[in-house]
Amino acid sequence: MSKIYSDAAAALDGVIADNMLVAAGGFGLCGIPERLLDAIRDSAVTGLTFASNNAGIDNEGIGKLLRTRQVKKMISSYVGENKEFERQFLSGELEVEFCPQGTLAERMRAGGAGIPGFYTKTGVGTQVAEGKKHKEFRGPDGEMATYILEHGIFADLSIVKAWKADETGNLIFRKTARNFNQPAATCGRMCIAEVEEIVKPGELEPDEIHLPGVFVNRLVLGAPYDKKIEFRTVRERETA
Repeated sequence: MSKIYSDAAAALDGVIADNMLVAAGGFGLCGIPERLLDAIRDSAVTGLTFASNNAGIDNEGIGKLLRTRQVKKMISSYVGENKEFERQFLSGELEVEFCPQGTLAERMRAGGAGIPGFYTKTGVGTQVAEGKKHKEFRGPDGEMATYILEHGIFADLSIVKAWKADETGNLIFRKTARNFNQPAATCGRMCIAEVEEIVKPGELEPDEIHLPGVFVNRLVLGAPYDKKIEFRTVRERETA
């Protein structure tokens, strides 16, 4: 059975529903599953929880779904560039679970590996640790230290963007896009990937594959893409 779907809406058909936990790849505006996010917006589902490194910016990435009030909760590590996110959070319209960046990546990786929880020192003594189980362990330096329990993320749906795929779903991510797309892809019961190029099986160099096709249920060709830039800084050209 082919994993390739005609477009993002077709790939989400029968999958997306209200109140789902969605793990979304991307780092800033790099490697975000733009076509799938647009299709989720157009589906009009509500009450979504997103586990994602960030919420994009206003009207880009998950920011589009914040504008349409389809997101009830964000599990994120960085949200500083989204004014609508800030407004909804401060007004109590959006629930936010702040998570250190490395911890968030590990929570996704743990979920993908079937690990329900792990202990980490990150966040001990801060608001991140409030309400979490604390336990003493002997650390790498041989000394006893306090660690907090973090839970693996088991998402209903993973949406990611890759650079290349073959028809069986093997994926190659490009540079920074690999940061969160790889762990996000593994922690969902269903994974849908949008890609810039799809090739025949055997055309990808095996050593270059970042995610085996066994993790990917559906594929959609999303190209062409416009390169989005969060900040553009220019200076006057120096005279020779």
